[in-house]
Amino acid sequence: MTTFADRYDAGQRLVPVLEDRHERDQVILGLPCGGVPVAFEIARALHAPLDVIVVRKLGVPRQPEYAMGAIGEGGVRVFDPDVVARAGVSEGVAREVERRERNVLEARIESLRRGRPRVSLRGRVALIVDDGIATGSTAHAACLVARDQGAVHVVVVSPAAPAGITADDLTADELICHEMPWAFGAVGNFYRDFSPTTDEEVRTLLDAATW
Repeated sequence: MTTFADRYDAGQRLVPVLEDRHERDQVILGLPCGGVPVAFEIARALHAPLDVIVVRKLGVPRQPEYAMGAIGEGGVRVFDPDVVARAGVSEGVAREVERRERNVLEARIESLRRGRPRVSLRGRVALIVDDGIATGSTAHAACLVARDQGAVHVVVVSPAAPAGITADDLTADELICHEMPWAFGAVGNFYRDFSPTTDEEVRTLLDAATW
């Protein structure tokens, strides 16, 4: 199993797999916050525009790290019915979790964009980048957001994901990963430095993407 020094190193390691993708009509989209440093290195290497798609995991009550779904910009929502059933989450509780996380999502959009206009995806290829895929809920939601915004081809790019997960699972056209082990564990296991990425760092990277 590859261990990445940090998220920037992970992005650099993905570049060789993506070097043939110098398409004029592609946009690199980091998932805040941890996916943005990975996406920054890819966008810089490909000389492509960098933006974010803001999504939020919907955690099971009392087990918030266990995702039962995710929400995204534009009212996008996905739920994993198997997780919801196993966790015994009622429809009312699921709606309350979504309402609470929707408020957080809208605040994050304001914090990260600060009035910056969204890069248009209309008729373009969207490369959605995260720092790792565990359940796939947030990547799935991001793919739906990209399609709603007019992307004609959606690619999910990640340093690591569990073996067996497919592009179809995420409603993507392609899935590109550096590592896909059967014994996956946690995303942080693939990094020596997995310290949190702040909103300020995300804003700095978006401002720096001027190539």
